[in-house]
Amino acid sequence: MMNFSVGTALSLMARTLPFLVFRLIVYFGITTAIILITGTGAGFGYGIGAFGTDEFQVNSTFWGGAIGFGGTVGVIFFFRDYLLYLVKAGHIAVMVELLQGGQVPGGRGQIDYAWGVVRDRFGEASALFALDRLVHGVIGAITGIIEGLMSFFPIPGLDKIMGVLRAYLRLAVGLIDEMVIAQAIRTKAENPWKNAQEALVLYAQNAKPMLISAAWLTAISWVLSFVVFLLMLAPAAAVVYMMPGDVAAGGFVFAFVFAWAVKAALIEPFCIACMMQVYFKVTEGQRPNPEWEAKLASVSDKFRHMGEQAATWMGSRFKGLSPGT
Repeated sequence: MMNFSVGTALSLMARTLPFLVFRLIVYFGITTAIILITGTGAGFGYGIGAFGTDEFQVNSTFWGGAIGFGGTVGVIFFFRDYLLYLVKAGHIAVMVELLQGGQVPGGRGQIDYAWGVVRDRFGEASALFALDRLVHGVIGAITGIIEGLMSFFPIPGLDKIMGVLRAYLRLAVGLIDEMVIAQAIRTKAENPWKNAQEALVLYAQNAKPMLISAAWLTAISWVLSFVVFLLMLAPAAAVVYMMPGDVAAGGFVFAFVFAWAVKAALIEPFCIACMMQVYFKVTEGQRPNPEWEAKLASVSDKFRHMGEQAATWMGSRFKGLSPGT
């Protein structure tokens, strides 16, 4: 059973149109950079290959494009914490406010407002990224507990079922870490470490409805992404056709990149808007269960690290802590 309203999610997206436009600019800007730098690399490789045999030219064109593609993706990966801070967390901030019945500015003012909220709650981008890495680790521990509970049931073919379950959980938990950010913004948390712990315990003690909704949203997300991938095969092939040399496989790569951009810019915020409804609804009025808190502390050093940071929190902004400190 789905615990979210598609209409409410679409309304949130419409009311945060400035942020959707911002996401489109960011992610399709990244896509354009990947294509241009990959094409430039392939062009250099093609030019160098002119001094050798045809086979050498094909290989040098391929490696030129691959180096351009890999270098661009590497730079994007390096700046991933800023994407989390400026794009994802900011959009979550305005959706939370609207979902709670508040008002947010329009136009560019909406983006500035969101960044102000995120800065007040989390401080610098590196701090939010550090917390996000810890949250991912704890979510992994929670899914491990769920898998362990499943293994006690004498179900024929359970090994195969567990393989499917593990694959699903790895996809579905990607929607959970954003709920920790949403909860901190919703509760106006003064101690983000303690809030993250409490948000994770609330997720663990409500894992069933959360995972059911995540299953639906994960399926919707990947089906829509696959449709976009198929639609983008033709324009991606046209882009590859304009590149020097024979890099036919690039059509699939570029179609994948286009699909990723659409997923990140449009599909992902829809899923987050749905998941926030579920999380806020099922945890309304609840307090973290001490038994679950103790269980998570016993299986996750990252959860214990959150507790240590929460205990020493003095009300100042985050330091640039790494997940392993």
